[in-house]
Amino acid sequence: MLDLLKKRRSIRKFEPKEVEKEKIDTILKAALLAPSSRALRPWEFIAVTDKEVLKELSNFRGNGSKFLADAPLGIVVLADHEICDVWVEDASITASIMQLTAVSLGLGSCWMQTRERVHDENTKAGDYVKKLLGIPDKYSVLCILAIGYPAEDKKPYSDEDLLYGKIHNNKF
Repeated sequence: MLDLLKKRRSIRKFEPKEVEKEKIDTILKAALLAPSSRALRPWEFIAVTDKEVLKELSNFRGNGSKFLADAPLGIVVLADHEICDVWVEDASITASIMQLTAVSLGLGSCWMQTRERVHDENTKAGDYVKKLLGIPDKYSVLCILAIGYPAEDKKPYSDEDLLYGKIHNNKF
C-alpha cells in the first residue's frame, strides 16, 4: 500500500489511448467497496468516456480543468446530500480509493475539485456539471477524476519528502 501511495501523483497529461472497460469497471467496483458513514453509501459516479462530453466537461472550472478534454476517462463523483450529513467525507473516501486503484492498474489520475469552485461569475462549477450531465438537484458534485495512461513522468514520493513534523503523539 505504501508503494501505491508513493506512486500516486497528480497526472494532467495523458496518452491518447482508451482505458480498457475492465479497468474502468475495476476502478468503479473499488469505489463501491468504500466505507461510508452509517453504511448510507450516498455516493454516485458518472464515468465519462465520450470525447465531446469530456471536452464540454473540461470547461467546468476555467483553465484549471482544460486538461480533462485530453483524458480518456473522467469520473464525476457526486452524492445525495439529502440522505447524509457527511456526504463530502464519504465521497472523498471513494475518490481516493479510485485514485489508488488507478495507480495499481498502471494509470494516472488527477482530482479536480468541483465543490465550492466556480465556473464563471454567475455559475458554480457543480451547477455547470449538473446541468451538462442531467444530475438531479438532490445531488452535489464533489470532484471529477481525470484518469488515463500517463504521458508525463513524475517520480514517486520518497521518505525524505514526508513531513514527519506533522505527526504528534498523545498531545499536540
